[in-house]
Amino acid sequence: MADKKHLRIIERGPGAWNDWRRKNPQLIPSLSEAYLPGENLSRANLFKADLREARLHDADLSGANLREASLGEAHLLGANLRDANLRGADLHGAHLSRANLNGADLGMANLSGAILMDANLSGADLSGANLYKADLIKANLIRADLIGANLRDANLREADLHGAHLSRANFNGADLGMANLSGANLIKADLSGADLRRTLLVKTDFRGASLAESRIYGASVWDIKVDDQTKQQNLVITPSREAVITVDNIKVAQFIYLLFTNKEIRDVIDTTGRKGVLLLGRFTGGRIAVLERLREELRKRGFVPMVFNFDKPEVKDFTETVRLLAGLSHFVIADITCPRSAPLELQATVPECMIPFVPILEKGEEPFAMFRDLWIKHREWVFDPIRYPSVDRLIEVLDTEIVRPAQARFADLLARKAEQLGVKDI
Repeated sequence: MADKKHLRIIERGPGAWNDWRRKNPQLIPSLSEAYLPGENLSRANLFKADLREARLHDADLSGANLREASLGEAHLLGANLRDANLRGADLHGAHLSRANLNGADLGMANLSGAILMDANLSGADLSGANLYKADLIKANLIRADLIGANLRDANLREADLHGAHLSRANFNGADLGMANLSGANLIKADLSGADLRRTLLVKTDFRGASLAESRIYGASVWDIKVDDQTKQQNLVITPSREAVITVDNIKVAQFIYLLFTNKEIRDVIDTTGRKGVLLLGRFTGGRIAVLERLREELRKRGFVPMVFNFDKPEVKDFTETVRLLAGLSHFVIADITCPRSAPLELQATVPECMIPFVPILEKGEEPFAMFRDLWIKHREWVFDPIRYPSVDRLIEVLDTEIVRPAQARFADLLARKAEQLGVKDI
């Protein structure tokens, strides 16, 4: 309960209040549960003041000295705390929704949401704020503005930062374990050495950010944005009690870890190699109908068809994707009718992937000029082209002319790969 005398003085405004504080420097103000909504307390000296559960919603506390003040469970909704000194203040369970904390100093402050004291900073403005080593466990920072804020070594475990503005923020060494960073803007933010274990990273923007040496075991990474300026060196993908394994690309981190530790993922790759069929062709000019019919029939036979469009731009990533999918396939069916990019992709894939390639083309068409060279050099796994008069006829001979010959050739190539190198002594 607030001291009535202290309450009467502060209601007279910050000038009278500060004069009284100067005359009584050792006295700790008692304003717990005080009702001061919309009050003008700009630049008020509230050093170490007891403001627990105080009603300060929409109050003007800009530039106020709240260093080491007790603000546990205080109501600060919509309050103006711009440039306020909150260093070392206790804000556990405080309600700061819509509060303006632009430029505020929150270094060493306790903004913990632990147990029943969930600090609510939804929509709060903490741009440029100093939150060094601040305790923000389970804090609600949904869509909060933390642009340029200092959160070095801060504890944000299980905090909700969904859609937050975090560009240029310093999270060096911060604990973001199990936090929600979905849709957050972390452009040019520093997360070096941060703990991102089991963190939700869905559509998070890391362009220009530093993730170097952060721990990302168990992080959920989907549709994130990175660029050439994103630093991803030495990302730790293993739990704390296991031997350290690092990678330099957050998008492939989970896959690499599973390859090392999970027999099931290796089984998935092995199954894909035995059941996957890559279908290459064009989606335009009616060619998609051929691929769709083949896909449907291959599914009936227990295969896992993967359809890839040749009409995509001829770029490096496109070629690498075709090469990757081919390497995971049992065999490839390539529709080379009216080719555009098909020659380029087959030239990049056939020499790299020792698996059966079955070229098909519509009646009246001829193989593109360079195909003969591919066939001559790699005829052990490149079949003679199959020319079909109609899709129905192609499906009729699918088993006899494509599937069974491709499976037999795959078995032959597999046996060849298993051959031991012979060394001739002379």
